Amino acid sequence: MQEHLDIITLAHKQPVILDELSLLFARDKQIPGTWQYAIRRYRRSAQRQMEDTGVLYYHYRAEEPESKYLELKFCLQGNTYCGQKSVDCDFCKNGASAECEQKLPTVDVLSFRFEPIHLSSFAKGQKKTVNDALLNFRHMESFTRTVRFDPRIRTTLEAILNHTYADTIENIFINAQTQILLLYSLDGLQHSGEEEEQEVPACKFLTNELDREKIVRAREILIEHIGDPITIRELSRKVAINECYLKKGFKVLFGSTIFDFYQDQRMEHAKYLLYQKGKSVSEVSALLGYSSISHFSTAFKKHTGLKPCELLSR
Repeated sequence: MQEHLDIITLAHKQPVILDELSLLFARDKQIPGTWQYAIRRYRRSAQRQMEDTGVLYYHYRAEEPESKYLELKFCLQGNTYCGQKSVDCDFCKNGASAECEQKLPTVDVLSFRFEPIHLSSFAKGQKKTVNDALLNFRHMESFTRTVRFDPRIRTTLEAILNHTYADTIENIFINAQTQILLLYSLDGLQHSGEEEEQEVPACKFLTNELDREKIVRAREILIEHIGDPITIRELSRKVAINECYLKKGFKVLFGSTIFDFYQDQRMEHAKYLLYQKGKSVSEVSALLGYSSISHFSTAFKKHTGLKPCELLSR
């Protein structure tokens, strides 16, 4: 799930607990020189709600200009998935069904990658609009922009998720739907009223995609060390970036300080261990690396407004 943690976090509106999302379905498809896409379906906790979310990623490296490409990522909930994973389920022979008693709450993540050779055919002869600059890769730095998630986009994504075509006909269908999805996404950007200056990150060094990737990796390491606290100095060494850059870049990319993010992750995981896994307060305190139960209880109450024992009594 690590490669989709960014879009899932945006949709979740709070730190994501990795243990709460288990992979149910995966599919990857690529047509050389045109498009490629990936679908991941995760089981989510019924108590966790997410918003339908879309993001456009503009990938550009000055040192590797030939590696540029556009990427669309979408996260949507509301679909169901048969827990039997079997064609013997009468309700699910033709796909997921809301009537199936074995249905599981899920979230779907779809990503679409567009290469310059494919996009250039759409940009020829067009005026110098915002979208023309995107399709012709005139921007010299990477950036991201939120895609307005309207009913047209959801309908297109649902069609991609639930179609029954195969082989050549499937390729024709996916190709058409992917182009429609790009059209709707760019249309939303064209009329969003955003100024192009807003595309550039507040920290100039973040225009370097390698530095951005280091900070994203730092976030992943924090999650991996949820029960083994790590200092910012150690973290900066692991990803090979200056401490100051790491702290500033993390705040810009994720809207939170490293400490606040890490604490949020620990406390959300603590709630999961206490409420969902039935662990005792002392067990959770030890698993999260706290030196004493009282320190853990204080941090937990500060984050949730409840003492750990009060959560267990609910």
